[in-house]
Amino acid sequence: MLGSGGKPFGDGDREKWYVLGAAAAVAFLATITMWEMGYKEISWKEFVHNYLQRGVVEKLEVVNKKWVRVKLLPGNTVEGANVIWFNIGSVDSFERNLESAQNEMNMEPPNFVPVIYKTEIEAASFSGMLPTLLVIGFLIFMMRRSAEMMGGRRGKKGGGLFGGVMESTAKLINSNEIGVKFKDVAGPPGTGKTLLAKATAGEANVPFITVSGSEFLEMFVGVGPSRVRDLFSMARKHAPCILFIDEIDAVGRKRGGRSFGGHSEQENTLNQLLVEMDGFNTTTNVVVLAATNRVDILDKALLRPGRFDRQIFVPAPDIKGRASIFKVHLGPLKTNLNKLELARKMAALTPGFTGADIANVCNEAALIAARELNLSINMKHFEQAIERVVAGMEKKTNVLSPEEKKTVAYHEAGHAVAGWFLEYADPLLKVSIIPRGKGLGYAQYLPKDQYLYTKEQLFDRMCMALGGRVSEEIFFSRITTGAQDDLKKVTQSAYAQVVIYGMNDKVGYISFDMPREGEMQIEKPYSESTAQLIDVEVRKLIDSAYKRTMSLLTERKQQVEKVAERLLKQEIISRDDMIELLGKRPFPEKSTYEEFVEGTGSLDEDTELPEGLKEWNKEKQSVPPPPGSQQKQPNV
Repeated sequence: MLGSGGKPFGDGDREKWYVLGAAAAVAFLATITMWEMGYKEISWKEFVHNYLQRGVVEKLEVVNKKWVRVKLLPGNTVEGANVIWFNIGSVDSFERNLESAQNEMNMEPPNFVPVIYKTEIEAASFSGMLPTLLVIGFLIFMMRRSAEMMGGRRGKKGGGLFGGVMESTAKLINSNEIGVKFKDVAGPPGTGKTLLAKATAGEANVPFITVSGSEFLEMFVGVGPSRVRDLFSMARKHAPCILFIDEIDAVGRKRGGRSFGGHSEQENTLNQLLVEMDGFNTTTNVVVLAATNRVDILDKALLRPGRFDRQIFVPAPDIKGRASIFKVHLGPLKTNLNKLELARKMAALTPGFTGADIANVCNEAALIAARELNLSINMKHFEQAIERVVAGMEKKTNVLSPEEKKTVAYHEAGHAVAGWFLEYADPLLKVSIIPRGKGLGYAQYLPKDQYLYTKEQLFDRMCMALGGRVSEEIFFSRITTGAQDDLKKVTQSAYAQVVIYGMNDKVGYISFDMPREGEMQIEKPYSESTAQLIDVEVRKLIDSAYKRTMSLLTERKQQVEKVAERLLKQEIISRDDMIELLGKRPFPEKSTYEEFVEGTGSLDEDTELPEGLKEWNKEKQSVPPPPGSQQKQPNV
């Protein structure tokens, strides 16, 4: 389209025309409204007595078979109106009534008022539609502006009304902007998936293109496949490069039999992704990486060789991995402690922590030290940071009645004493009755990195979890709602032993798939009779653990009371306090980093590259390219 002077419309010209068009429409609507104000509606009775009987009617115009316009003889006017009119039910009834009225006035048929039939576009109808048309025009204008803001460009394929929507939203990071290497993520264990992919691009010294799986899906049909095509086109243009699709399960879910609505759009997007990945080969110089926490729901076609050839499971780090990650995050922090020893000690205190958790602990420790106006971070700050990450912020302002505080103290003492005298329970580190997060009490343990559990170990853990509820019953002869979380853990453990791990003699060596937390199970994978048997055996197992805990704490009643009274006095008791009150724990246990990693080959994690990869990029880094020649890009 051309603007003034034969030049193409720019954005300013286009907006001017939009404004002019809207103004013209408003003016036209105003004109119609003013014109309609000259019309005056009358009744049939008024028409007969005031106009027909007076003989001032020149003719009648039946418009669209719905209403009649009355034309008066010259010289006759109606005050305040240009045109008078009346509605009719039907043409037949109108003709009969008009003929009857003229006969009653003794008019001869040749002198009857002439009637003309017309079909017209009614201004009233158009004026009624005009607001709707204006709204539609405004919506189209806003969609056009939104598309331009989302990246639609004139002259590019996919531009225009939906140009920006159809284009990929992937971000391109040039190789010199990545700045992340494997040394910055402490090796594979415990790293974030995105960070690991970015580090791979940093090591290879190639561009890094990243996009989230959810960004492929929009409300418009066909947007997903178009964005996939645009993404892979971008990757080919910047080859050699690494293309990273985060949370690929959003677009790569298993395809089903039903295809309608958003489900069909998701399948079309997945099909386009499969087609694009089939077009890659060893000469394309593009490596496609993807990440997900739900590999079990991915479509099988994505996981076959030729698309994603290799699956790498990235678990939470073990104790050596945590030490390596702590070394990375402790680097920029100011502390007088030996950072190597500190990293190892913190690794022993943080079982189950991921890389993100470890980074959070280091940040929290720095914030705590800053709030206390310390010039450096000490061990106390790190311990407080761990507690805050695990259990939440202290809520010393919570108002608890003396009775509630005493109940919490005896509840936590029950946990502590039960765990102290159960062989397979985790070693206790600290107990507190200061409210944190949603809990009124808090106990910190020192579990080791363990991947296999026996029935005896799981049973001891159930007994320790029930220690709080049992202690309430022993000392107060009543129970409270404070054990809700403990009972939830016990129930989950019992069902897992019976249903998943095959640890029940009556149910047998059977493992059923159970839904993840938060997922809905449409139908159970076992019969009703098996379900009843499972419920009975789970109840037996929990009852057995409760009776054992009751027997243990009844026998150790005085010791529970000692711990509870110390808690009421100090609010926090440490491992040393427990040893003072109860004596040393009657079971061998490990408490230091060196003890935990003993017999595993080395004190530190092995992050050395394989022999074949140690020198792969040395030539590129150390030998400059000959003058006037182009540096050869590595094959990815």
